[in-house]
Amino acid sequence: MASLYREHYQAIIARLIRARKDAGVSQTELAERLGQRQTFVSKYELDERRLDVAEFIEISRAIGADLFELLRN
Repeated sequence: MASLYREHYQAIIARLIRARKDAGVSQTELAERLGQRQTFVSKYELDERRLDVAEFIEISRAIGADLFELLRN
């Protein structure tokens, strides 16, 4: 089943990527903070895997980003 809100999702992921980079956090470092492999980060950033809400919250916290700001834009 295709997502009804694909463009919105992609925009949120783009903001999440930008926040990670602005924080100076590499994919590898983020993955370590999350207890995951670097490929976990790579896959959602390349749109090969979708994040669920809980993962999005944990990633936002791990990079020190304001969750609500990421969603608000």
